[in-house]
Amino acid sequence: MTGAVTELVFRQDPYARTCEARVVAVNDRGGIILDRTVFYATSGGQPGDSGWLEIEGTGTIPLAVAVYDDNRDIVHVVPEGTALPQPGAAVLCRLDWDRRYAHMRIHTCLHLLCSLVPYPVTGGGISTDNGRLDFDIADPDAVNRETIGDGLNRLIAEDHPVSDRWIADEELAARPELVRTMAVKPPMGTGRVRLVEIGAGGGVDLQPCGGTHVASTAEIGPVAVQKIENKGRQNRRIRVGFA
Repeated sequence: MTGAVTELVFRQDPYARTCEARVVAVNDRGGIILDRTVFYATSGGQPGDSGWLEIEGTGTIPLAVAVYDDNRDIVHVVPEGTALPQPGAAVLCRLDWDRRYAHMRIHTCLHLLCSLVPYPVTGGGISTDNGRLDFDIADPDAVNRETIGDGLNRLIAEDHPVSDRWIADEELAARPELVRTMAVKPPMGTGRVRLVEIGAGGGVDLQPCGGTHVASTAEIGPVAVQKIENKGRQNRRIRVGFA
């Protein structure tokens, strides 16, 4: 196979919890490739989804994680020793929704954090109860835990809409200020890049992102800045979690 064959159902509807699919192939490591999926694959600091695959002729098997392969197809990784399906088998994908929804809420919260901390991002990570961003900040007094926490909860309570749109590679290249991350650049080369915008016209935050997000900031719920740490000469790590 060359080029991605998997339809990304989560891209059109991040709230989809199930979808019907067909097995396209099983790779040499026992990873299952489907023609469509609701499972987000590990990327951009957001963990890959887990859940279950109800496979015709095989039964229900747990999905440990979803990851991308070299062709940018999503590989559904199942526990070692699991009976594997044959190509063409019908599948019902069932997402571990509680885990995914927590990731969506935290991920959107980190975009709000970006809007409040105007420094380049050097790294990040997401879990089910908290998330963190690392910023390139020379002055250790430039960020304040209480001020950031108040700002996040204000933006959350204001119930800003969250949406996405696509722009051409050339437009992103002409607007380098949209890219907040220093180490990881948004994927380009397909002709277009996905932007996630918070607030009307992206007035709260606007940046390239391939992750899954809630539809409004109010869905995040109350949060707290758990910790601000120094991680190197100019690296400040800000961790936020559900209050």
